[in-house]
Parts: sequence; structure tokens; C-alpha cells
Amino acid sequence: MKPPRITGVTITPVAVLDPPLLNASGVHQPYQLRAVIELHTDAGITGLGEAYGDDPTLANLRAAAPVLEGLSVFDLNGLTARTATALGAAAPGSPTDLIGAASREKTIAQTVGALEVAFYDAQGKATGLRVCDVLGGAVREAVPYSAYLFYRWARHPQGATGPDYPDDDFGEALDPAGIVAQAKRLVDVYGFGSLKLKGGVFAPEEEAEAIAALHEAFPGRPLRLDPNANWSVETSLRVTPRLEGLLEYLEDPTGGNPGMARVAAGTSLPLATNMCVTSFAEIPEAVRLGSVSIVLSDHHYWGGMRASQRLAGLCATFGWGLSMHSNTHLGISLAAMTHLAAALPELTYACDTHSVWQREDVVRPGALVWSEGSLAVPAGPGLGVELDREALARLHQQYLDCGIRSRDDVSAMRLADPSWERRKPRF
Repeated sequence: MKPPRITGVTITPVAVLDPPLLNASGVHQPYQLRAVIELHTDAGITGLGEAYGDDPTLANLRAAAPVLEGLSVFDLNGLTARTATALGAAAPGSPTDLIGAASREKTIAQTVGALEVAFYDAQGKATGLRVCDVLGGAVREAVPYSAYLFYRWARHPQGATGPDYPDDDFGEALDPAGIVAQAKRLVDVYGFGSLKLKGGVFAPEEEAEAIAALHEAFPGRPLRLDPNANWSVETSLRVTPRLEGLLEYLEDPTGGNPGMARVAAGTSLPLATNMCVTSFAEIPEAVRLGSVSIVLSDHHYWGGMRASQRLAGLCATFGWGLSMHSNTHLGISLAAMTHLAAALPELTYACDTHSVWQREDVVRPGALVWSEGSLAVPAGPGLGVELDREALARLHQQYLDCGIRSRDDVSAMRLADPSWERRKPRF
């Protein structure tokens, strides 16, 4: 078989409706940004990928795209080498502070991770195989996900949206009763087997009460809490006794491997992270200090699917559990996450997903099917999803119209509270 070769890359930024979800950084803006990648080949095959849609990410993708022309869709080492050369020695800012300080290595990994998905989609379409089978074969045909619970307002602050912005019907969730009601709705609709609460918003004792309420409402169901490193070490050690026996794991209560190690030494709770171990360079310190026992992988910033498989092997080597991190994403990324998770024998925990909060997508409906809290692996070939061209055009126009070019939860929060300041840790 003659391997398809790349003839061009189309990168289309889009903006999608997002509810006012509260977090350690502030509140989500009315729109979140994504980028849709189309990898064109001389065989008429187009591989799809998805990435963040902020200006720095778009600049990196656009810098890398031209140098890929002529490359085989099977040449992943060539993808990495050419991307590294195209980006040069610069280390532009990261689209999310969740992965720590920016570096050249992380910038290359984020860019490769976005483009590599399109390579794998094209490989699958060229061979008639699903991406999970290209990755080594599926060890599970349905991937379990966790209900992602958020403190939230009923609508965005005044001035954040125009009069035609469509609010959703979830309503506010600002206390334990609201969180339990939200969880019951998501469990009823999707059948999720585990529940995760995004914390770092209210006083830790209040969030512990929400966890206790979830434990009472859903006895035996695994629970997680993620304060996004918004607690100090001292606060973490004060609060963890209240959470012991209630949580499956506590994710990033405090910042950095040294701080996490101090908390780990003072609690029986397993500590998970997608903040202090976000690159291969950060693994040795975490192992040496014993800071974490679970890593949340993410192909978007670890460097793609091959890098995620490498990470999974290291987790097994060091006896760490493995789950999967999520940010606001569309169907292309959800399909990619599902294929990757299906091919990871080392995956030990249900994955995160924001998809329950998304009301718009760029893929045609029908390929992503939920059942009992799990997503069936799309049938393929490739990722098994197809672009909805009308939706893509509409969401691109929404990007042009909304004026948002980078995620800014702080400014969004200040529309509701002008005196609000971001502090880490806040508690």
C-alpha cells in the first residue's frame, strides 16, 4: 500500500456555548475556544484533529502546518521532528495554567498532540482500522467516564452575553443540595458510575459537606474532589480527615510536587494530579518525593497518543493509577480520548469529560453513543466521526463574532465581582 502523503492542513477556530461553571480561576466565559484540524492527503483522505483554540495554540499549529506537506501519515517521528524545527526555540504561553510553567518541550508536545490525532485518523481511514486498533487493539469496547459536577450559576453575569444568548436549564448549584440535584440529573441521563466535583471554589469545609451529601445520596459510588491546587498544605491536612473514607481519590489539593508530598504523607487518601505531573520531565521528582499515586493523562498536552501510551507504561512501572483529564472539548477530542482509553490496559479509573456541558458540536450525531456511564468505541474507520460542515461554519462564525481569543476566567468573574482577585492558594 502506498502511504497517503500530506498535501495541506486546514485549521479552523470555533467558539462553542459554555455555561457559567465556577472553578479555582473564576468562572467559564460564555464561549470556549477550540480548533478543528483537517489533514488533507494525496489519497483523498482527510484526517481530523482537535485542539485548544486560543491565539498561542493557533499560532503554533499554523507554524507547524506548512512543514508537514509531503510527509506520510504514518511518519509520526517526522511529525515530531518537523514540528520541533518549525516552532524553533520559542516557548509561548500555554493555553491553560493547569500544566504549569510553559517550556519549549511542552509547547512542542501540545502541538504534536493536536496534529498526531489527525495522523492517526488518516491512518485508520487508509487501512480500514479503528484508531484503537492502530494503537495496538482495544482492551475494552466501552470506556467508562465520570460525571463532572460543577458549582455554577444559573446564567452568565450581566454584560457577559448579549440578549440572544441561550441559557441552559440546569439552574444554579451553589450548595450541597444543588450539587446532589445536578448529580442525580447526570446519573439519570447518562448512568455515570462515578462522580467528580470541581472544587477550589468555596471554603474547603463546605466542599467536604458536598462530598458527604453525595456519599449519602449515592452510597457505594466512587467520588472524587478536585480543588485545582487552591488549598494550602495546611488547609489540605486540616480537611483531609473529613474526606477519608468518602473519596476514591483527592485530585491536586495543593500545588507542586513538594506540597503534594507533604499532604500525601499526612493522609490515607490517594492523591491524583493533572497539575504537578504534566510532562515526562516532572516524573522523577514526583517519584522521589512520593507526591502522587494517580496521574490523569491528557493526549492534548502530553504529546499525543504515543506519548500517552509511554506515560501509561511509566505509571505501571511506578505503581501509579491512571485516569484521563478533560477540558472543554468537542466530539473529535471525545472520540480520540475514547479510542486511546480503549487501547490502554493500564487505565484504572473512569475518565473525565466535559461533554455533558456542551450543547454544540462539529461532528455529525450518531457516532458517540452513551450507555450506563460509558462511551462505546466509535466503529471507525479512524476516529469514526465525521465533520458536520454546516455546524463547523456556524461555530467558526460564532468565533469571529464573540471576540474571545483566549480563555480568561478571571475577567469573567470580575463582571460579577469587580473586586475579585485570583489567588493561589485561596484557602
